[in-house]
Amino acid sequence: MKLNTMNTIVKYSFVAAMLFLFWGCTEDTVEVEKKGSITGTVTDKETGLPIENVKVTTNPVSSNALTDAEGKFTISNVLVDDYSVQAEIEEYVTAFEPVTVLEDEIAIVILEMSKRETDNIPPLEPILVSPEDNATDVPATVDFVWNSSSNDSDEITYSLELRNGNTNEITLVEEISDTTYTIENLERGVNYVWQVKADDGTNDPVSSSLSGFTTASNASDNRFYFVKKIGDNNVIFSGTDSEDDFATPDENLIQITQEGQNSFRPRQSTVINRVAFLRNVGANTHLFIMDRDGSNIEQLTQNVPVAGFRQDELDFTWYQNGSKIYYPNFNRIYSITFAGNANTLVYTAPEGEFISEIAANDVNNLIAIKTNDASGYNAKISIVNPNTGIESVIVVDGLPGALGGIDFSADGTKVLYTRDVSGFENAFYRQLDSRIFIYDIVNDETVEVDTDKPSGFNDLDVKYSPNEGSIIFTSTSNDGLSPKQIVRFNFDDISEREIIFTNASMPDWQ
Repeated sequence: MKLNTMNTIVKYSFVAAMLFLFWGCTEDTVEVEKKGSITGTVTDKETGLPIENVKVTTNPVSSNALTDAEGKFTISNVLVDDYSVQAEIEEYVTAFEPVTVLEDEIAIVILEMSKRETDNIPPLEPILVSPEDNATDVPATVDFVWNSSSNDSDEITYSLELRNGNTNEITLVEEISDTTYTIENLERGVNYVWQVKADDGTNDPVSSSLSGFTTASNASDNRFYFVKKIGDNNVIFSGTDSEDDFATPDENLIQITQEGQNSFRPRQSTVINRVAFLRNVGANTHLFIMDRDGSNIEQLTQNVPVAGFRQDELDFTWYQNGSKIYYPNFNRIYSITFAGNANTLVYTAPEGEFISEIAANDVNNLIAIKTNDASGYNAKISIVNPNTGIESVIVVDGLPGALGGIDFSADGTKVLYTRDVSGFENAFYRQLDSRIFIYDIVNDETVEVDTDKPSGFNDLDVKYSPNEGSIIFTSTSNDGLSPKQIVRFNFDDISEREIIFTNASMPDWQ
């Protein structure tokens, strides 16, 4: 009995061992891994251009790759699975794209990368140019000018903030694409503070420093208008004169027009209380009109500009109590209303004669004109009836040298003008000895006004004072280079020439 029992135990132990070996061999069987590959391209999201040397990895982890010059990469022998493909390089935000790898398949992925905002460079700080800091007597219309640029390819827009120092009212102008902006109708005699901000749309706006200026006081009390040369342009100013012989020149000087445009030959109308003037527009010269403080500027002439011999020698006149302006266009005179309407041909001179200056008188409804040839010579001053076109009086004619500066007396019986008595003529229109004369229409007589002019100087652009007790004119050396001064001369004080405005010309006194 014991032997059989032992045999039975051995038999069952053998069977169990064989079963254990069988199952153990089954567990150790290795399956073949299923793999595919990932290929793709990395590009700049904004430009679409490929990015080279981008490190490409996966999660779960497989192999790494670097993009070539075309932004392409390939990761081979990637186990079949779902992955997140990651692209990273300096200057760009890390990009991720999901992809599924299938057996023996190529998974294609495109990764677009955006540049880091921290690498976007802010604009340069705007530098305020005009008006200059602490500038005074700034006109009511201001051209704000600043310099600025970007440090990269971003487009820059600007905002301009202007604060009224009296009221603390803020004017804010946004989305300015240029580095200049014009604001009109500022208050007179007020301190303003301004600042510009540059914005590239990515970084915080960059602010300029603060700058301040003061607008000129009220210009309505100034009866003199004239021109000063600033840089390459003529600029219109106004001023006053206390009539004190010992007063300092340039009293209450106010700049009326901006330095960025060539504006000249101001002519006031006390009837409509506005000022007409000439200004260059492209290659032409046109008539403009403005309020006395330089605001509300309007262009009057459009299709027929002011034209003739040398723009600085051209002049025009108010007519019929300020309702019209007469102006020259070569050998023709046109009229136009102060509203810019009814541009009408008034008078035509013979061919070859250029009408350069016009003066009008509302008493006799006549006009005095100065004509000359294309060189400025063969000059003549005559009186014309604009209604009939008839030349009724010859004031001066047939003399060599230059004429100019014509003006009518209030009663229409006298004509004031200048003449270069040297008779000198050259290609540069230089005058050597220009003096002032008065022609009496009734008596047909001409007298020279002895202004005690220094030798080597010219008296030019002469005009009557409103009460005709004196005259004003431009005085300058005949060298053509020296500064010009506006001088007042009283008829009852023969020995006195008073300089009332320095570095100035083209006077008008109303």
